[in-house]
Amino acid sequence: MASITDGPLTSLAFCWRIERGDGAGIALTSCDRDLQIGGITYRSAPGGTPAAISRTLGLEADSGEIAGAITADSLSEADLVTGRWNRASLALDIADWRKPDAPRIRLLGGEIGEVSVEGDGFSAELRGAASRLSRAPCPSTSSECRASLGDKQCRIDLAGRTMRTTVLSSNGNLLTLDRPAEERFLFGRLRFLSGANCGIASVVLGVNGDEVSLRDRPAQPVAAGSVVELREGCDKRFETCVSRFQNAANFRGEPHLPGTDLLTRYPGA
Repeated sequence: MASITDGPLTSLAFCWRIERGDGAGIALTSCDRDLQIGGITYRSAPGGTPAAISRTLGLEADSGEIAGAITADSLSEADLVTGRWNRASLALDIADWRKPDAPRIRLLGGEIGEVSVEGDGFSAELRGAASRLSRAPCPSTSSECRASLGDKQCRIDLAGRTMRTTVLSSNGNLLTLDRPAEERFLFGRLRFLSGANCGIASVVLGVNGDEVSLRDRPAQPVAAGSVVELREGCDKRFETCVSRFQNAANFRGEPHLPGTDLLTRYPGA
């Protein structure tokens, strides 16, 4: 089958499809008009082009970088600054705008890394799927649980372990809610369901009645009346897993493994 690169290259255009973790996504093309490819409309964004792409035949991670202008119809500065596009899945292809039904060439597939904003433009790091191979295949031992509450390793059902409430006021990473929060939400997650930070989540580091302190300062000011969701947390101790969740069988840690202090002991100590 003939490739789109066998003929003149003047009709080739970059097409990238980006999908965030919350399900929102966009499809953009470097062509000067919108393209309909595979049932998806790729919006024209000629100001955005890949700055560099590195591909390998081995197991080394493919990488690249994309730079462009911030436009209201595609990427907003607020979304980029708040990190909504960080770690979004990405598929970067080359297509022939004269023959949109012709097979495309995949240049890179993976996720978006670090995003930086400068003036009216932005740049984003592109990480290929092979970058996941750089992670350690086996976890290090630890006395604390390495799973997150409710994930596929922990297997705790989070139904009934959340609370929806409203923000009355905020001061930095300290939020005052319209009702007291229980201690069970300590080390849990607070997720904004409305307002300028909608969709952004942070870890709860402190609970004091109707006040909660977050690990991360909200990227945008938190307006009074913003709706948030609190999800129960866990301190990852084995005692908590047994007494509070009755989930010792799924504890992902080694609470009874002797530590390094055992190796430093000497006779008679």
